[in-house]
Amino acid sequence: MSVTIRPADKRDVLAVAELIEEIERFYGSTEIQPLAERQAQVEEALFGAPPMASALLVEDETGGLAGLAAYSFLWPAAGSSHSLFLKELYVRDTLRRQGVGAQLMNELRALATARPGCSRIEWMTDQDNPGARAFYKSLGFDEFDGKIIYRVDTSTA
Repeated sequence: MSVTIRPADKRDVLAVAELIEEIERFYGSTEIQPLAERQAQVEEALFGAPPMASALLVEDETGGLAGLAAYSFLWPAAGSSHSLFLKELYVRDTLRRQGVGAQLMNELRALATARPGCSRIEWMTDQDNPGARAFYKSLGFDEFDGKIIYRVDTSTA
């Protein structure tokens, strides 16, 4: 199956908001925000002033949304450079193991390479996600164990 990978635009807000529900369920969530709230958040994140994030979308042969890579540029990285931080890489199960994830990673690498001052791409995955870990390993990426991740909810801070 051939796919098209392209940047998200405003006409994609509803489809991305719908895909986010699928992603949340994939990760085991049972409490899902109402669609209207997700749409507003997607619009603000991708198209606000300034946007907080960017996304590459995967369209299948029918033009349906079949995956995404959500990312942001972060500063600083090494020295005074910046990095592309991949927050979410998701491909619908109908297209998994067909090279679509690898295509998304290649597109991200091309975006980072083309951006002056971008020194690297960074991402993370859960330790208990063997599928994702095997996927990244199959692409030749080594796990980096030099960081400990901290997280605090803003509602409890």
